[in-house]
Amino acid sequence: MATLYQKGTSDTRPWGTWEVLETSDNCCVKKICVLPHSQLSLQLHHHRAEHWIITSGRGVVTLGEDKREVKNDTAVYIPKETKHRIQNDTDDMLVFIEVQTGDYLDENDIERFEDVYGRV
Repeated sequence: MATLYQKGTSDTRPWGTWEVLETSDNCCVKKICVLPHSQLSLQLHHHRAEHWIITSGRGVVTLGEDKREVKNDTAVYIPKETKHRIQNDTDDMLVFIEVQTGDYLDENDIERFEDVYGRV
């Protein structure tokens, strides 16, 4: 198992920010902030599953072919190799905690299908 993230690492993306809160051999915990009227790419991961817990704001999660609204205290499970995204269509910040589990945890394990920021 490999976690290539380091605790305290953070990054700014076109849609917002993420920060690594904790890591272990097969787990990474991130805080993710999605700016108002922004969205992550439609993507999947080959080596990890993700668990999202919304801590503030509202959004819409695409999971496979389904879409559902999420808000504070909503939990979402994303199995590996499942297309997914989250979007924030509100005027407020959307914040969630992401727990990644799997045998390879790294930003390189992202296959993008759609991206409004041209990163496909």
